Amino acid sequence: MSILCRILVALAIFSGVSLCGVCPAASPRLTSVTPRGIQRGAEHELTFNGSSLADIQGVLFYDSGLEVLEVRGEGNNAKVKVRVAPNCRLGEHVAQVRTATGISDYRTLYIEDLPVVDEVEPNSDFNTPQTITLGHVVNGSITNEDVDYFSVDAKQGQRISVEIVAMRLSTAMFDPYVAILDEKRFELATNDDTALALQDGFASIIAPADGTYFIEVRESAYAAGNHYRLHVGTFPRPKVPFPAGGKMGDEIDVRFLGMPAGELTNKVQLPANPVTDFGVFAEDEGGVSPTPNPFRLFEHANAFEQEPNDEISQGTPVELPLAFNGIIETAGDVDCFKFTAKKGQVYEVECFARRIRSGLDPVLNLYFADGRHLAGNDDSRGPDAYLRFTVPEDAEYVIRVNDHLGRGGPDLVYRIEFQAVQPALTLGIPRNERYGQYRQQVFVPKGNRFGTLITANRMNFGGDLVLLAEHLPAGLTMHCDLMPANQNTMPVVFEAATDAQLSGALIDFLARHADPNQPIRGGFVNRADYLIGEPNQSLYRWKDVDKLAVAVVDEVPFRIEIEVPKVPLVRDGSMNLKIIAHKKEGWDEDIQVQLPYRPPGVGAGPSVNLPKGQTEVLYPINANGAAEIKNWKVFALATSQGMWASSQLTPLEITDAYVRFELQRAACEQGKETLLLCKLNHATAFEGEAKAELVGMPPKVGIEPMSFSKDTTELTFKVTTEGDSPVGKHTLFCQVTIPQNGDAIVSRAGNVELQIDVPLPTPVTQPVPTPTPTPEATVQTPPEPAKAPEPPPTKPLSRLEKLRLAAQQRQESRSEQP
Repeated sequence: MSILCRILVALAIFSGVSLCGVCPAASPRLTSVTPRGIQRGAEHELTFNGSSLADIQGVLFYDSGLEVLEVRGEGNNAKVKVRVAPNCRLGEHVAQVRTATGISDYRTLYIEDLPVVDEVEPNSDFNTPQTITLGHVVNGSITNEDVDYFSVDAKQGQRISVEIVAMRLSTAMFDPYVAILDEKRFELATNDDTALALQDGFASIIAPADGTYFIEVRESAYAAGNHYRLHVGTFPRPKVPFPAGGKMGDEIDVRFLGMPAGELTNKVQLPANPVTDFGVFAEDEGGVSPTPNPFRLFEHANAFEQEPNDEISQGTPVELPLAFNGIIETAGDVDCFKFTAKKGQVYEVECFARRIRSGLDPVLNLYFADGRHLAGNDDSRGPDAYLRFTVPEDAEYVIRVNDHLGRGGPDLVYRIEFQAVQPALTLGIPRNERYGQYRQQVFVPKGNRFGTLITANRMNFGGDLVLLAEHLPAGLTMHCDLMPANQNTMPVVFEAATDAQLSGALIDFLARHADPNQPIRGGFVNRADYLIGEPNQSLYRWKDVDKLAVAVVDEVPFRIEIEVPKVPLVRDGSMNLKIIAHKKEGWDEDIQVQLPYRPPGVGAGPSVNLPKGQTEVLYPINANGAAEIKNWKVFALATSQGMWASSQLTPLEITDAYVRFELQRAACEQGKETLLLCKLNHATAFEGEAKAELVGMPPKVGIEPMSFSKDTTELTFKVTTEGDSPVGKHTLFCQVTIPQNGDAIVSRAGNVELQIDVPLPTPVTQPVPTPTPTPEATVQTPPEPAKAPEPPPTKPLSRLEKLRLAAQQRQESRSEQP
């Protein structure tokens, strides 16, 4: 692995630790849980590693079967004693720490069925392995160029299964390799990457004779690895189930494929409602598989292929909306299904293969039953295929599936689901860190508020949304408005009563369509990125959850509020929001304030600082010319020393500008004056006098502000320049200030171009010769001409008239020169 890849991985894994240099110390961060796996049916002590976890109040587990018995802080970390139920689901579980000051990131640990034995060095030589017995989990680690060997005794015909959980621990880019060898060091089974476990591997054999067998574990390229959990036993380890999905609430027979002794069939009771990351476990007298096989939960039952069905004319007859299930068993195999559909029906056609951890790379093609091609797809869902199909006429159709490379195999399972296009809705919280989960939770101080943004992803529908926060911890209240149909983000403020107890919960944070006749609902989802590396910062390990962590935390020594604006914010306008802080006696620290939500077209800086010794600060905001006219709600979010609090939801009215100016371009020469005429277009009447001033003036140019009222239709600004005023075209903006309700509405009413030119050169004329007087000549002095009266001021010339006049003067100047 390259240095860049390792740096990216370190950023992803330890973002919580490294960011603590910039994030406040009081914000709890969780980086890992150790040990990485624990056995069910027993009590264990877990260490939650991170920072600012010493004031732990409890642990939020996303699944049942884990009971918290005791918690205590220890330095930056926390110790937690848990009891794991005997029937606790095996595999990956998610945990999150709730402290007196916040909620941490969520991390994972594994629940296992077998007792644990620690790896003991030296065991890096085939001739000196560590001896263990079947039916254990080895807790080990791999260093650079390290190889770990283990030996087990088995009887002829006994199953030996090995599964490693390494990359799936989500702590390091560790690509493991496992092998089962005999006493002569011949490899009986090897494995590196798998469709089921991705970079992790598993191997399984039937012992050919009584004797000792060896298990080899290393990094696939002999590089440095990390911690691993090696399951060694007689348990079944199938590659894939068939079918790989079923109707919710049904009990079905599932065949588990890809094991050395042949397939295994289990009856499985499916849950009645959707379950995130649902999987099934193979189980027999040898034990239970350590981790699940992914399994689809569907609204409808299954249909199965029937051979021969390689040709379109041989398509297996099926009915919609059943899910079609099959196996591409041999090289070049093709499966076809024939079904009837009605004109105008619209279906989303999903082929599940890699997403159910099958090794198949499926290709879909859709035909009329007579062989005419309609549509096809290969990789719209990663390696899986997807297409949207609008039925062109009442007819029979055939869907065809095959492997992209023409491969086949007894475990290349697929599943095709036809679903009518349906509305779907998911909620989330925007990320505040690129790789971390900071403030992806809601933690509200007692007697205070905490605000966040909620995003909505609407699919196949539109309309307003209503947020539903059901089963909040006692003492918590949520404040929010409808999410408009044209918005996918809205501000939400949670408020805790002063007598609320410190508590927390994982809640189903939901939203529904505002129209009660539209049965559309959706819930919160969140993804944590754990391992990121090359190529192109690919995401290798992650975890999705479908509940929102909410808690009441200790009170903080400050509250903030926004003074409700007395005037609207108009298009092309600006205002200062006044933020007021109420500090407890004896506490006075800097407070950083941000405005997380800005209505459409409204801009603001990232934050403002409210320094020590002050209780008020102004937050400048502005609206562009297309800002959406509406009564909105905003909130301010403040932080100091790792503590967070927000203001109330505050109304902010956006309106159109009260008046706009049509300004006529003006030009003059340096050192001269000109007039700038503007026409006023009033949209909203106002009382009293308003002020108009031109801003953006170049140096050594003077323009006096002017007053106007709702009845003013024209204004004329007098522009003065100096002999060295900057030459060129200058854009000026007209700023209008309108008094209202003891405050002022400030907006930009228009702009205009002012051109300053260099004066034209003085015309050169030929001198007239003076005649020589004679003695006899009588000199008569002509009378002085009468002085012409000053012309009266005239209306300023238009821009076109000025340009024509300037051109005429230049022409006359050139004609007068010799």
